[in-house]
Amino acid sequence: MGEFIEAEIYAQLARIGKALASPVRLRLLDLLEKGESDVDGLVHASGINLKNTSAQLQQLRSANLVATRRQGNRVFYRLAGPEVSRLLGSMQYCAELRLADLRLAVGELLGSADELRPVTADELRAHMDDPHTMIIDVRSEADYANGHVPGAISLPAAELREKIDSIPRDVEVIAYCQGPYCVLSPDLVRLLRRHEIPARPLQGGITQWQREGGPLHSDSGTEYSDSGTE
Repeated sequence: MGEFIEAEIYAQLARIGKALASPVRLRLLDLLEKGESDVDGLVHASGINLKNTSAQLQQLRSANLVATRRQGNRVFYRLAGPEVSRLLGSMQYCAELRLADLRLAVGELLGSADELRPVTADELRAHMDDPHTMIIDVRSEADYANGHVPGAISLPAAELREKIDSIPRDVEVIAYCQGPYCVLSPDLVRLLRRHEIPARPLQGGITQWQREGGPLHSDSGTEYSDSGTE
């Protein structure tokens, strides 16, 4: 009896591993880190066709990694809970430590960590009240409105490029975008440095900030953590 129960335990654990064993499903989970979305929104953001997106979402739902709500004829998907985000973060961390090919791919995408010197979530906390630090959210205005690092200003990537001459030279800029594989903030940090503005990206973007318990502030005035509690 004990062996049967033990086998069932591992079978249930394997359901999570099986659900994560797909590049497409991992991509969809990363997109849902931003917040809930319907299928059409995920298709547009991912470039994955509708049929495949729907099928992969059902796999994630069957493993209880995503939850849904219905609004009229539309179904909206979201991560089932903050523990799903933390699981993704732990998996990414372990994979980058153990897989040289992944480290190479990340380096080719984002550039050298030694060059960028990314700011950790703990370092950002220490600089949040520093008058010589400017925190810039380079995501879209809509993403900023939904939730941003307290004290950050919104300068979407295209707007920042146009207003770069107005950024003070006596501050250090900490720029962030969405997640650990988002190229916006690393690219903009290089641009700022070329204009002699000290700048560093936030390691892992706002996704990592949330995973480590960092609060978010919304334009409605609400401050909350990744637990969803106000």
